[in-house]
Amino acid sequence: MRVVMALSGGMDSTALLLRILARGDTVTCISFNYGQRHIVELERAQKNIDYLFSNGYNVEHIIVDISSAMSTFNSTLTDSTSEVPEGHYEEEQMKQTVVPNRNAIFTSILYGHALSISTNEDCDVSLTLGVHSGDHTIYPDCRPEFYNQLMQALEIGNWGSERIAIDLPYIDSDKEGILTDALESCEVLGLDFDMVFANTNTSYNPDSEGRSSGKTGSDVERILAFHAIGRADPVEYVDEWDTVLEHALKVEDEYEAVQ
Repeated sequence: MRVVMALSGGMDSTALLLRILARGDTVTCISFNYGQRHIVELERAQKNIDYLFSNGYNVEHIIVDISSAMSTFNSTLTDSTSEVPEGHYEEEQMKQTVVPNRNAIFTSILYGHALSISTNEDCDVSLTLGVHSGDHTIYPDCRPEFYNQLMQALEIGNWGSERIAIDLPYIDSDKEGILTDALESCEVLGLDFDMVFANTNTSYNPDSEGRSSGKTGSDVERILAFHAIGRADPVEYVDEWDTVLEHALKVEDEYEAVQ
């Protein structure tokens, strides 16, 4: 299968790339510079592309710069003067991290690239994204109904769309399920799971050295997922693993107590 996918450099899309490679598909990864304050994720994405290449997996990687169009969008992820909210991922304040129309823009670019590959290589193409159920509450552009409607519009608006299909393998999964899938893929591919995920970024507010704070909603969700599969997260945090885990568990307990 010929695949075009979004690779943010985060945990979910990295696991997705491993899944695609484990089943033997040929993949083009597209990363986006949209003016995000956590742009270190693009460096991490390239590190994993290099790591894969050193292990015999050649992955085409394209970075698309749309920062001039999106860096002015109203979001704490693109406004470096604002404070990224901390706490549980599902809290109302986390809506401040929504970037307006982000996934519609990303998917449209991916779709155009998929159409071009389909034409140039005379093949069907799978457009693949790592969106998952944990994002549904805060991010409306991660919900199944959004992609159903968007794909209908893209199919109507393009010639050759019958050769493009969308694949959202994690749409009903959570972070724990994604990591479990990545463990299985690493075993198939003969890759070091910890090496791969040390080369990712999930934090919305890493420090100047690229270390995760462990306190943003995305941090907490990731930490709890690693804890759930019985592993310490190999990514570098500002504090030691036991400290960030204790904080994440406390945030989870406090959130559940008020539900």
